[in-house]
Amino acid sequence: MMRNDQYTNYKYCSMCGRPMPLDIVKDCCPACEEDALFKEVREYIRSHDVTEYELAEIFHISQGKVRRWIKEGRIEYVDGDKKMMHTRCQRCGASVTFGTLCPDCLRLMNGSKEVTYHAGVEKRDSGRMRSLSEDE
Repeated sequence: MMRNDQYTNYKYCSMCGRPMPLDIVKDCCPACEEDALFKEVREYIRSHDVTEYELAEIFHISQGKVRRWIKEGRIEYVDGDKKMMHTRCQRCGASVTFGTLCPDCLRLMNGSKEVTYHAGVEKRDSGRMRSLSEDE
């Protein structure tokens, strides 16, 4: 009878328990590492006014990663004149502060007559970021 040793060449993520190759130096898997980084970034955004560029510099991450979080709707650019990047609606090309659709196209795609998202942003927050994550 053959012995099943398929899991002996792995170590396990300290956070989620997923198997990882032994040659990975870190204690957690890439997915858990990304989640931990985002939580740290989210807390920083809540207590500091930062732009996309500043956030990338502070956390030594790419602006592309920050943009990805914006497109995923996890963080948002507060509406204003000092935006460093302009994300465009994939449907109509209007400027958006998070996600991939503007509020009008989102409303249209959802078949609703009301706008599904309203920022209600103060002028003092112009060009700054905020977290949209629901878990506090």
